Amino acid sequence: MPIDPEYLHAVHKGPFTACLYCRASRDPKKKGRSVTAQLKEGRELCARFGWPVVDEFKDIGISASRHARVARDEFEAMLDGIRAGRYRIVVAFEASRYYRDLEAYVRLRSACHDAGVLLYYKGQVYDLSKSADRKATAQDAVQAESEAEDIRDRNLRTARQAAEAGKPWGPVPDGYKRRYDPDSGDLIEQYEHPVQGPLVRRIWEEAESGKSLRSIARDLNEGGHLTQKGKPWQDWHVRTLLTNPQYMGRRKFQGQDYRQGTWPALVTPERYEAVQAILSMEGRAWATDLTPVHLLSGIGLCGGHPELQATNSEPVLRGYVNRTYPSLKCSERAHVTISEPRMNAYVEEGLLAYLSRDENRDVFRKANDDGGEVSAARARLQALERQLEEAHEAAATFDRDGVPTLSIAGLSALEARLTPLIATAKAASRPRVVPAVLMDLLESDDPEVLWGRYDLQQQRAVVRLCVTVRLHAASHKGARTLEPGRITMSWYGQPGFMGGRPRGRALPELPEQRLPGEL
Repeated sequence: MPIDPEYLHAVHKGPFTACLYCRASRDPKKKGRSVTAQLKEGRELCARFGWPVVDEFKDIGISASRHARVARDEFEAMLDGIRAGRYRIVVAFEASRYYRDLEAYVRLRSACHDAGVLLYYKGQVYDLSKSADRKATAQDAVQAESEAEDIRDRNLRTARQAAEAGKPWGPVPDGYKRRYDPDSGDLIEQYEHPVQGPLVRRIWEEAESGKSLRSIARDLNEGGHLTQKGKPWQDWHVRTLLTNPQYMGRRKFQGQDYRQGTWPALVTPERYEAVQAILSMEGRAWATDLTPVHLLSGIGLCGGHPELQATNSEPVLRGYVNRTYPSLKCSERAHVTISEPRMNAYVEEGLLAYLSRDENRDVFRKANDDGGEVSAARARLQALERQLEEAHEAAATFDRDGVPTLSIAGLSALEARLTPLIATAKAASRPRVVPAVLMDLLESDDPEVLWGRYDLQQQRAVVRLCVTVRLHAASHKGARTLEPGRITMSWYGQPGFMGGRPRGRALPELPEQRLPGEL
């Protein structure tokens, strides 16, 4: 049977060197006991009964259930200390602080049993070498695990109900604020933040204009702007913001775009899709663009590997300095090289000539003109979502005899029919858009002047969107003229165009070949 700590000295021989274990899961409404409060109570308890505290272990914001995504490092360290014989008694506020998972309970019980360590919680000391105490703690462990499962089920049910109603969930995104009922604490609305909202709109505009994530973050920090949490902006933070469909008013659920939300959108679907097109362009270097200094480095491809064109594995060109001259070479083998200014001039001349021709401009204009297909798909999506929402409401409505208007079987059958239709309509409702950084060039009376005003990041974005450039080997070593066919350009929609497609690497390992002055 458990022992009252006041009589522990009469049953067991001291000294009772102790360790404290405290844990708190995420508790945004501050209804649970904090780690600080647990520590304070544990210290006072040990001082009252003369148990010297050797170690304190704190797992803050970490679940103890079997569904936890983060390991409890402090709990593991405590187990190591128990096995090493550093403590005579382990102290916690209640059983659920130690474990909400039977497997964790068994591990703690075994460690204490083998080392002869006592376990304290909720005003009682347990000797796990005794059958009755093992049984009592096992019952508490079962209860703690059951409570964890009940909590999880309630949270999942609440999250699904909020998703079906289109209500916001989780952390407040940058650019928004939330208003809560002062009495119940229930969410009333999510609305645009008066200061951060316009800032977020600016981020989307700059991303669509072709600015890199790093330059956007740098400009925000230099302007004295912080995130809503008061931290400096980083490129990964900007990317997270720019890939979040909540900003066009869409509700996510379990990582997927679920339905229309109840809050105002900060960006249009067209701008959202334009930015996604830019972010998904081939090559991660574009996404973070570590201050590029070459127009074609990492974009142009080496044409000396025709066997790899169908596999999306062609090596890219990289910039280097060849005897003080800026040059480009194959990133895999030093067998194809060229003067960088010469290649840049050739590509720029060809690109501007391409964008100046009306037939080529029409190719991109047609991408923006969906002929009403996207609008029709959106209307179809809204109708399907409304039908599913009405079905859920019918399943939750009962007559006088307690019979639902729509049975669970009927709801399940309807969901099975509507879910694939909703997915198809959702895919068709995504607009096919041309990013502003390219559209401005297409609409310009003088593309050459506007091109000269673009910074290098924007120029690289346009190249990726319009053309795939390949450099082939010269007919002989030391060739000084640009031979016909040495640079090939595959335009948007033509065979050989690679814009946006990810590439792998499929070349065999060869001895490294370095060029003079290579960086």
